[in-house]
Amino acid sequence: MIKLEFDKKKKEIWVREPADVTSLQNGFYGTMKKGEILLKPEEVLYIMDIRNGRCYDKAGNTYTFNDVASLFLKNKKLLARYITYKDWRDKGLVARYVEEAEGCYGRTSVKKYKGGKLKLDRFAVEGLFLEDDLITIIDDEVAGKELYEKYWIGQFGTYKAAHRGKISKLDVFETILLTKQGILSLKNTSLKKVEKAARKRMKYFDDMYSVYEDWRLSGYVVKTGFKFGTHFRIYFPGASPVKKGAEWMHSRHVIHIFSRRNKLLISEWARAIRVAHSVKKTFILAIPGKKTRIEASLKKPRLDFLLYHRKKDGIETPKTGAPRYLMYSLAEDEHIGGEELAKALEECKYFGLEMVMAISDRESSVTYYIIKEISMPGSDYDYYEIEWTQP
Repeated sequence: MIKLEFDKKKKEIWVREPADVTSLQNGFYGTMKKGEILLKPEEVLYIMDIRNGRCYDKAGNTYTFNDVASLFLKNKKLLARYITYKDWRDKGLVARYVEEAEGCYGRTSVKKYKGGKLKLDRFAVEGLFLEDDLITIIDDEVAGKELYEKYWIGQFGTYKAAHRGKISKLDVFETILLTKQGILSLKNTSLKKVEKAARKRMKYFDDMYSVYEDWRLSGYVVKTGFKFGTHFRIYFPGASPVKKGAEWMHSRHVIHIFSRRNKLLISEWARAIRVAHSVKKTFILAIPGKKTRIEASLKKPRLDFLLYHRKKDGIETPKTGAPRYLMYSLAEDEHIGGEELAKALEECKYFGLEMVMAISDRESSVTYYIIKEISMPGSDYDYYEIEWTQP
């Protein structure tokens, strides 16, 4: 049994018995002060739940798990933090508090994407915009086929069967891009009216278009991601819809736009990532808009724990190595905002650590995602690869 002593005046919980102090010190719990250990709430709850801890005050009154938890109910995300902390500890790994982070650890790995440039031949084509469908029809067979086969813009004929049909369909993003490039003219409306119709139908349309244009002008092919529960799927520069042999070219990446003004339910957000991974596609998170100043995010840390991971001959600890990740603890039923996530990711960059997003569900199971920064030449936006992981 580990004896925990509650200081009612300071609302602090200490470990003072020498044998208990040694045991917890070896397990990297708490903060040592003059031969005694001061514990944080999640550490106290873990010791009571898993390590047979017993809590008393100086008068000898005992405190149950719920008695102790009730002392910290004002702490934000108390249960989510406890469950994710517990799960990491149960895996034999060390988690410490983010307030202990010092300097830049230099342990991030930025994924570098090749950049290019979209070079369209100068020609003119006319289309008819159908506002209810947000689709433009091109009935010029030659021009429509060239746009499709040379640049993979629009859908000529039938999906995966271009020989069936002679018209080309442009989605609203392709319509705006070609109109802005001076290639497409619309016989029944204007660019301004197309944008107005898109904004009316799609929340945060401007953010979606800005990301679409960013990747398209960098030479990537960007198509709808509807089948995979995301906004877009992408193909790297040089991809073509024209079949090579008998094999159709499949996308390997999908992009989900997370507006800084938006809030998403965690369970829905995680579901989109799971769908992408189930079909073996890399999930890319796009956060468009002005980047967050790191000074603002550090005034009130959004991240929860410094995580130590495994190494070839064992595990990393504060004594033998540096932390590997920063944990962001969340529950499946809560919402997360785009600006909130952007600031948390900026904290990770500041400390030179990658983010582990730890999501606890209603059965207290924890799902982990690693978030890695993407560098794309010429882009001013934040992009991240998100990968499911099991520590």
